[in-house]
Amino acid sequence: MKLSIVIPVYNGGSTISELTQALKIELTGLDFEIILVNDGSKDNSEVVCEGLAKKDNRVNVLSLRNNFGEHNAVMCGLNVVTGDYVVVIDDDFQNPPSEIRKLLGEAISGGYDVVYSRYKTKHHHWFRNVVSKGANIVASFVLNKPLSLYLSSFKLLNRETVNEIIKYKGANVYLDGLLLRTTNNIGTYDVIHAPRKRGESNYNTFRLFSLFMNMFINHSIRPIRMFMLAGFLILMFGAAMFFYFLDAHISLQSPALNWKLFLSGSLALAGFNTIVMCLIGEYIGKNIVNTSSAPQFTIKKAIMHNAKHLELISENPTSNAESGRGIR
Repeated sequence: MKLSIVIPVYNGGSTISELTQALKIELTGLDFEIILVNDGSKDNSEVVCEGLAKKDNRVNVLSLRNNFGEHNAVMCGLNVVTGDYVVVIDDDFQNPPSEIRKLLGEAISGGYDVVYSRYKTKHHHWFRNVVSKGANIVASFVLNKPLSLYLSSFKLLNRETVNEIIKYKGANVYLDGLLLRTTNNIGTYDVIHAPRKRGESNYNTFRLFSLFMNMFINHSIRPIRMFMLAGFLILMFGAAMFFYFLDAHISLQSPALNWKLFLSGSLALAGFNTIVMCLIGEYIGKNIVNTSSAPQFTIKKAIMHNAKHLELISENPTSNAESGRGIR
């Protein structure tokens, strides 16, 4: 059995060496490979990752030409993994490498396609924790997932599941949405969530909002059905209120009161129409991007030690025609 570890790296130059070394120690005795995907980092991450790959043939590096986002970077790594099981782990050390064996053991013993990590205590900023809880509730409705299932970035997938989700070639990747569309044979396991060792989270408000909208729009038509239902209910309510106030106007002859109610109702409906139009615009925009041949990622440079890796890169049309350059 072979294990692949995919690590999206963004401005992780100060932690990735230590993380890689910890992985080697914790996974002693296992056949494993490490795929570092440098997602257009602005620090020295690319140089550090290349140095690690040159010292150990179990470490492989893919450097992307731009910052495509965490989920796209993970998808890039998934396209070249050769393991029977794949672990996705962040580069910030908040998911200790010692927890990987627990996820692997749970997947094997339970026969799960996917095992998500679950945290009793999270050491994120309070604002991110609040946003995560809200997104989890929305995801339960949009993606039809159990409310108790927390979609963490630290997870394990089996080979068959990886083979299915990499068939998706759209530019907007939301990995958890693809997993939930692929299988419902999902397990969870309690793991430690450690405090961040260095730096701050790369997920600012804009990035969190962008990820939330990608989940909300790109992997389900439930949101638009929800707004259609809300629109129908508002239409029925508005019609009922119109006839009610029309009767009151005729009976009481109070035009000032009716004018105020009419104005407030018009403003409310205008706001609702704006939200609906924005939602439709999001769907149209996503479809335009997905049908305009925009790549999920473009590979600038790769240091791969397995001939199979090179074969998988060359076969992947999503990685852009220039992705073969600089591969060693």
